[in-house]
Amino acid sequence: MIEMDGIVAKMKNQKINYDRVLKKMIQQWERTDERPKIMLHSCCAPCSTYVLEFLSQYADLAIYFANPNIHPKKEYERRAWVQKDFIEKFNQENGTNVRYIEAPYKPHEFMKMAKERGLMEEPEGGLRCRACFEMRLDMVAEAAVEHGYDYFGSALTLSPKKNAQLINELGAEVQKLYDVNYLPSDFKKNKGYERSLEMCRDYNIYRQCYCGCVFAAQAQGIDFKEVNQAAKAFLDTVETK
Repeated sequence: MIEMDGIVAKMKNQKINYDRVLKKMIQQWERTDERPKIMLHSCCAPCSTYVLEFLSQYADLAIYFANPNIHPKKEYERRAWVQKDFIEKFNQENGTNVRYIEAPYKPHEFMKMAKERGLMEEPEGGLRCRACFEMRLDMVAEAAVEHGYDYFGSALTLSPKKNAQLINELGAEVQKLYDVNYLPSDFKKNKGYERSLEMCRDYNIYRQCYCGCVFAAQAQGIDFKEVNQAAKAFLDTVETK
C-alpha cells in the first residue's frame, strides 16, 4: 500500500495541500495498476456525493455511517436512510458496487465523551468538534481493519464549514493506532462542493440544516420537536412505498 507519509515529508516547511497529496497517491496507484479498498466515514448523503463520484474511478469503496453525535434519533434514522438510498441509486446509475455499512447508534457515547472532557460549553468549531472528528475517525479506522480495507478516510473534508487541515492531521494521528492507512483529502477542492450541490439536486437528496449534534442545534435555535416530526413524517412516507 502507498502511504501518505512519504509524500507529506517532501512538503516540509509549508502548509500541506492534502488534495495534492491524494492526487499523487492516485497517480502511484495508476502506475502500479493498483485498485485499493477504501472505507470512508460519512456524516450524511450530501457529503458523500462528489466523493463517491470521484474516488470510485480509482478504488473500491465503502461508506461507513458512524455518527453518534446526531440528535434526535429520528433525524439520525432519516439521514441514515437517505445515505443508504443515495448509495443504492448511485450504484444503479454508475455500475458501481459501493458498500453501505452502518455503525450501531450510540448517542450516549458522544455525550459521555463531551461531558468527561468538559466540552459541553465549547463553541461550534472548537475543541468539541475536534474531539467529535477524532471519535468518528477512530470508529472508521477500527471498522476498516475489521472489514479488511486498505485505507480509511472521511467525506467531511467536502464541506467548506469543516476544517480539512485539522481532519487530516487527526486522521494521520489515528492511523498510528491501527494497521490501516489514512487517506488524505480535501474534497471541496476542484469545485467538489459545487458538484455535490448539483448531485444533491439530481438525486433529490435531503440536505439538513445543522451538523447533527445537540449543541450545534441549540446554538442555531433549532426546534427539536419540529425536526423530529419532519423526520418521522419522512420515514413514514418512505417506509410505506
